[in-house]
Amino acid sequence: MTENYDVVVIGAGPAGYVAAIRCAQLGLKTACVDRWTNDKGKAALGGTCLNVGCIPSKALLDSSEKFHEVSHTYNLHGINVENVSMDVATMMKRKVKIVTMLTRGIASLLKANKIDSIHAHGRLAKPGLVELLDWQTDEVTGELNAANVILASGSTPIELPNIPFQGDRIVDSAGALAFDEVPPRLGIVGAGVIGLELGSVWNRLGSEVTILEALDEFLPTADEEVAKEGARQFAKQKLKIQLGAMVESAVETDGRVEITYTQNGAQNQLEVDRLIVCVGRKPCTDNLFDEASGVQLDERGFVQVDEHCLTGAPNTYAIGDCVRGPMLAHKGSEEGVAVAERIATGVGHMNYATVPWAIYTHPEIAWVGQTEREITAAGGSCRSGKFPFAATGRAKAMEDTVGFVKVVADTETDRILGVHIIGPHASELIAEAVVAMEFYASSEDLARIIHAHPTLSEAIHEAALSVDGRGIHRVN
Repeated sequence: MTENYDVVVIGAGPAGYVAAIRCAQLGLKTACVDRWTNDKGKAALGGTCLNVGCIPSKALLDSSEKFHEVSHTYNLHGINVENVSMDVATMMKRKVKIVTMLTRGIASLLKANKIDSIHAHGRLAKPGLVELLDWQTDEVTGELNAANVILASGSTPIELPNIPFQGDRIVDSAGALAFDEVPPRLGIVGAGVIGLELGSVWNRLGSEVTILEALDEFLPTADEEVAKEGARQFAKQKLKIQLGAMVESAVETDGRVEITYTQNGAQNQLEVDRLIVCVGRKPCTDNLFDEASGVQLDERGFVQVDEHCLTGAPNTYAIGDCVRGPMLAHKGSEEGVAVAERIATGVGHMNYATVPWAIYTHPEIAWVGQTEREITAAGGSCRSGKFPFAATGRAKAMEDTVGFVKVVADTETDRILGVHIIGPHASELIAEAVVAMEFYASSEDLARIIHAHPTLSEAIHEAALSVDGRGIHRVN
């Protein structure tokens, strides 16, 4: 007998499980189908983000940063520690524990919201009909009727044809989160968010890290001044970032990896113990829908959707990494909420102009909105104010004074168009900027809000004041 549902969600990552929960909250009978399986052969909800992405990487970043602080900065506080060492096995055990707790937490949330969680590969056979395929054999084991279907299949790492993944020596981002020892020499292909974060983890623990980036510009999507400061700080940390480096091949030989790349017209060789390839991700749409379903892919392989995440198939939506827009967990989650509310009420809201970005290196990097370069290129006019963390009392007390906050506002209206931060806790501080931009605040609005003293958030306050040339704690 085929079960009937108001909504069937395919995928239980941050987009899918959030969409399912919101649908259930709105009184819709909901099922969530997901095929992710852990190393024990059991269902593990949460998708890439929770299992081999955002959460485990942040666990390792936190562990490695604490190790680095004990080894290099505790003495500044009068804390002397000798013979510091890192037990990689214990660090990894902690990471697994965190992931396990959170995946179980999602399972509990689905159960509490009376959502049927089904461990299988979901496939849209036709509008309103989802086939359940065995996650090992892909044989059809059942069907679900759905008044509405939400595709939230996520993404997968891009594998370069000239650098195929090989065992535990040439790995993707997931493999880099499971090293059983600190590699003496680590190579990374790609200086994006993932490459910088993974490079930071193993660099702090003692690896000699070389990052090969094909682009000639470092972090081109970030504010130019932020990117420049980030490059300077990473160089001080001895992260070797080679720009304009085109990798031609990587071959494993006798427990090491021989890399050949070209840079400035010259061919170079690099020998490392392990190599991480993280050049981006692609939509995971293999066997996700029947060609006759009405769902279509664009030229880059993303599911085509309109401004409301509706596909070409009736009552079929797609959200998260498998559709256009930044591949960010929180972006997918908010699309899930918007689609759920649209299904239930006819109205759903998603503001792509205020999706925040964060890079969890040290210093952290975060931004929301446009850069000055983007505004100018679009024919707009803006002015900006900047304030360094070195001029804030809290940052000095923390011995963490690197970086700054920049507020960018429209020249005519003073409306905030972007906020860019590099420095301590940037990923947390950016939330204030998101709230301000959601309420269409001006830099004057932000400048007139009282910020507690001493706090890091005072740097945002001063940057907003500086837009109008009236910063207090720095000469304008």
